[in-house]
Amino acid sequence: MHNLPKFDRHRRLRSSAAMRSLVRETEVTVNDLLYPMFIIEGENVKNEVVSMPGIFQISIDLLADEMKEIKNLGIKAVMLFGVITNKDEAGTGAYSESGIIQEATRLIKKEVPEMLVIADTCLCEYTSHGHCGVIENGQVANDASLKSLAKTAVSQAKAGADIIAPSNMMDGFVITIREALDEAGFSEIPIMSYAIKYSSAFYGPFRDAADSTPQFGDRKQYQMDPANRIEALREAESDVQEGADFLIVKPALSYLDIIRDVKNNFNLPVVAYNVSGEYSMVKAAAMNGWIDEEAIVMEKMLSIKRAGANLILTYHAKDIAKWLKNE
Repeated sequence: MHNLPKFDRHRRLRSSAAMRSLVRETEVTVNDLLYPMFIIEGENVKNEVVSMPGIFQISIDLLADEMKEIKNLGIKAVMLFGVITNKDEAGTGAYSESGIIQEATRLIKKEVPEMLVIADTCLCEYTSHGHCGVIENGQVANDASLKSLAKTAVSQAKAGADIIAPSNMMDGFVITIREALDEAGFSEIPIMSYAIKYSSAFYGPFRDAADSTPQFGDRKQYQMDPANRIEALREAESDVQEGADFLIVKPALSYLDIIRDVKNNFNLPVVAYNVSGEYSMVKAAAMNGWIDEEAIVMEKMLSIKRAGANLILTYHAKDIAKWLKNE
């Protein structure tokens, strides 16, 4: 009998579906998913975002049924973004007691109290200029913006938000918001910091959905340069020292190396934001019949989890939950 040379038999552990399941290292479950939502002013409004098929701007009066569907799918947390008409230079709608996110939060906590509400804490959806802070001398003023962001966080916590998620990328935003929450009696409310947010071309469809495109310039002065890796660790370290409870990396797929770096260097939960452009490209290809949508999306989610994310903020969340249920 011919004697084969000795070599490793890795294929032994791939021999059947049951065997592959037995040794699988990474798993995606519905508990990993956070679902972003766009809440719009008006009544009986459910507008599909043209550049994000399957994603809707939804008015508060339709929110109860939507939340019950999300709950029944097993999704336990949503992140809310506001879409309003009357904006101003200072973005005062962000911290109004009767602001759209504040009202939506109250309704969700009344109708589905066990649902975790994550409030996006930024000004860009509420400013007439579309930037994430206050403008002074033609520039986004860091320290002046912090005051408005702190007021926004406190107003969201008062409305019942379970988690505050500041996405503005102003220096010092975590400690400013932490101190404001503590002083207002919300020391138990965690901060899910957009610690690492790149100035990315993948945000285009989101800006359609949230009506938050800057009216002049861009956000490169305060969002990170996609070329930089070490800077991401500096940003995350600052937020950890200032009191962050979660660390978001945004976007996800082109920044899997950054997710892994953050996971390896910090002991807080890591959240990957699978952003609008990443979502829309898959949807467009699937609608053209070029790819198997479910297979592609689940492979994407596995790659994000494998890179080190504990949670995934994704517009695919409802679809993923349905696919997992069908399994």
